[in-house]
Amino acid sequence: MGGTTPVEALTEAGAAAELARLATAIARADAAYHGADAPEISDAEYDALKRRNAAIEARFPALILPDSPSGRVGAAPAEGFAEVVHALPMLSLGNAFEVGEVAEFDARLRRFLGLGEAEAPLAYTAEPKIDGLSLSLRYEAGLLVQAATRGDGSRGENVTANARTIADIPSRLAAAPAVLEVRGEVYMRHGDFAALNARQAAAGGKTFANPRNAAAGSLRQLDAAVTRARPLRFFAWGWGEASEPLAATQAAAMARLAGLGFPVNPLLRRVLGPEALIEVWAAIEAQRATLGYDIDGVVYKLDDLALQGRLGARAATPRWALAHKFPAETAWTRLEAIDITVGRTGALSPVARLMPVTVGGVVVSNATLHNEDYIAGRNAKGEPIREGRDIRVGDWVQVYRAGDVIPKVADVDLARRPAGAEPFRFPLVCPECGAQAVREPGDSVRRCTGGLICPAQAVERLKHFVSRGAFDIEGLGAKSVEEFRALGWIAEPADIFTLEARHGAALAARDGWGERSAANLFAAIAARRRIPLQRLIFALGIRHVGEVAAKVLARHYGSWPAFEAAMTAAEVGRGPAWEELTAIDQVGTVLAGAVVTAFRQPAERAAIDRLAAQLDVLPASRPQAAAASPVAGKTIVFTGTLEKMTRAEAKARAEALGAKVAGSVSARTDLVVAGPGAGSKAQKAAELGVQVIDEAAWLALAGGG
Repeated sequence: MGGTTPVEALTEAGAAAELARLATAIARADAAYHGADAPEISDAEYDALKRRNAAIEARFPALILPDSPSGRVGAAPAEGFAEVVHALPMLSLGNAFEVGEVAEFDARLRRFLGLGEAEAPLAYTAEPKIDGLSLSLRYEAGLLVQAATRGDGSRGENVTANARTIADIPSRLAAAPAVLEVRGEVYMRHGDFAALNARQAAAGGKTFANPRNAAAGSLRQLDAAVTRARPLRFFAWGWGEASEPLAATQAAAMARLAGLGFPVNPLLRRVLGPEALIEVWAAIEAQRATLGYDIDGVVYKLDDLALQGRLGARAATPRWALAHKFPAETAWTRLEAIDITVGRTGALSPVARLMPVTVGGVVVSNATLHNEDYIAGRNAKGEPIREGRDIRVGDWVQVYRAGDVIPKVADVDLARRPAGAEPFRFPLVCPECGAQAVREPGDSVRRCTGGLICPAQAVERLKHFVSRGAFDIEGLGAKSVEEFRALGWIAEPADIFTLEARHGAALAARDGWGERSAANLFAAIAARRRIPLQRLIFALGIRHVGEVAAKVLARHYGSWPAFEAAMTAAEVGRGPAWEELTAIDQVGTVLAGAVVTAFRQPAERAAIDRLAAQLDVLPASRPQAAAASPVAGKTIVFTGTLEKMTRAEAKARAEALGAKVAGSVSARTDLVVAGPGAGSKAQKAAELGVQVIDEAAWLALAGGG
């Protein structure tokens, strides 16, 4: 699951490279799992990738990438459904895998809230984590008016007609708030899943790998009649927007939802302290096989809703909740081949082609092999892993998964190795373009040096450009990109916007298209000439810049001219533009260097300029709560010890009010909030003439004093 070098042994350069690899791997897994209902990696691998990412971030906080898994939720809505913007984001959950992490979670909340060890234990709710598809149900005046999938957390798919066919979902509520969004999980019971697959097979239709995929595929049918024929169920686990409070605690609020007619899991419990949480987790795990539906862990939530409000959320996860996952599952199978794929950043990734095997109820035939060191049985420092056992074609290998994300090859059985099996020779040239594939010091990945001449990189970058988190051009998916690239019609993103003028007639006459399809495509392309700044930054495909990083950069610079001018002026490692970039909270030197370098590469910069000339880039929007805030748009630095709230709480409050929180003081800093013990940052602020206020003044300014 990720690199093989222990986190504690990573150098700074190695950590930066590993964080970049993890960001790319998890983004791909998110798109496959949430967007296509066709997972490529196992939950075991996915969880371990996120866990390793978090451990590296904890050890190297200066290297944290804004597109890390801690800042990403799900994947963008699929084509074919109207888009719904969630009134409140549908966040993901942080994960725990070891018992000790539960106590750490409790301790982390107590530190954030400033609670001492002698104070009473915190109350929590604990309930099974259903392995299904998240759904938000909006009721107005007691009537179900909208149902939407999670999507990317901010935008989901409108599946209202389909949701109305699910018997567990009330169409009308009595004595409910005027506006109420109920959130929960659509799932399928094991017996219903088996019967559905039997019917599908008998009719010559598609069978499903597992109940989660069956539930997701059934809910996301364009024809609600198909959904009606599928045995879908629903459990409520929370709520979004509500015109009035449901209750003062999580447990009481869930009881109220049950009273309104929503199924709430009968195993939900309210307990005190982390030890009791672990007891509930063990009890639910013991019942897992007899529940009749899939669960992959237990969700813990702080019971006091006022404290939940104080804790707030990170970019993609609430601080007050945690998913404690169950152990993973394994199986043995034969490795039939090792293929090398090339990604948009040139990374050569080995993929294991396996004799199909069922692991945890899912048939898998592909798995990740990470990198050449992992195959050879060593870590990046040359130290042995798996006791030095390498992996060869023909070997019997252990596949590791838990749930339905891409499996990993975990081990090899030397006793079953076929005679004549040869060590795998990792290619030193790109299999797509023949350019040298080099491995930079500290990097666990070998990369193609072909750049723009490499067809694999060019195609993958174009696919990224039209992906749903980027330009999301309806009708221009991965297959169309490959088709137009092979025809020589598009070589770079700017070509998409001149496609109609150059090849419109030819496309209309092409098999599989026709005049109407071509006209629809060109209309969709024209609609995307107006694009939000954050989507454009993400679409550029710059290494290390994911959706969250793009949002951070867009919010800081505000407009394309300001961003473009700043990146043009910036030089890696020096100058005011570089200092401003690296002072942005969550932007480290690795991310900053990647962006600046992209704008300084002549060929890449020319391609960016040609693209920008085709677009009307919309400025970044501020959070709704920031509309009337006196600190909206201002850059704030916190230093010293705060007494009435923790630093983390102060930072979260400032960002919610539309402020930009920086980690260092510069001439562009608007305000420094200094508590007792403020040192060099307060001194530098004084030297630069930046306003310095104390915590009381900050609370008054932020409306909390």
